[in-house]
Amino acid sequence: MMAESVTNKLTDKLQLLLVEDDLDLATAVIDYLDLEDIQCDHAANGLAGLNLIETNRYDAVILDLNLPKMNGLHVCENLRAQGIDTPVLMLTARDTLDDKLTGFSKGADDYLIKPFAMEELIVRAQVLAKRRSGQVSRLSVSDLEIDLKQHQAYRANSPLKLSPTALKILEVLMRSSPNPVSRETIMQGVWGDDQPDSNSLKVHIFNLRKQVDAEQDNKLLHTIAGKGFAIKEQPEG
Repeated sequence: MMAESVTNKLTDKLQLLLVEDDLDLATAVIDYLDLEDIQCDHAANGLAGLNLIETNRYDAVILDLNLPKMNGLHVCENLRAQGIDTPVLMLTARDTLDDKLTGFSKGADDYLIKPFAMEELIVRAQVLAKRRSGQVSRLSVSDLEIDLKQHQAYRANSPLKLSPTALKILEVLMRSSPNPVSRETIMQGVWGDDQPDSNSLKVHIFNLRKQVDAEQDNKLLHTIAGKGFAIKEQPEG
């Protein structure tokens, strides 16, 4: 019962991906997750795992370190370089500090040493699934990019002149792209509990739209009636 793709995007069930070449272990993990009502896709090598991560949206990825075709460290490095912020739980038989440090430097969010208890695997995965990874350094939608380390946004490789607040709003929107983000969620994400009046957000969105979409045929910042705002490409036609 190893699914090749996410079976149902419309449920609230946790969607995980397990990248593991030990098929006995993979089957045991997937069966246990199924008992907990958690849906899990499976890939038996690193390349197949990376392809699934690139084409589907998962709440978390459980990634073995030693994999055929592409090892776990290279998978992690590849997805972070693309700006994919899906949290990664790395599985390894090695219990050395060097391996952990290398994994974290490549973009892993947590570590679990084999053999492990299934209960601990689920708890770790659930904790990670509640947040996007902080390991990503670049976000991109179409030709719009944010370099999170340099705190700079670009459209078609041209730097945008954004205030720190506008940049934070853009980051919140791009992390949820293509899904809309409510005004309340943006306000909470940018200002926390110390929120200005709602007109302040209107002004920032107005200025952000001027910077992001001015003189561009492909508009990316959209107002979604009743739902808030979204960064996404317009559908063809």
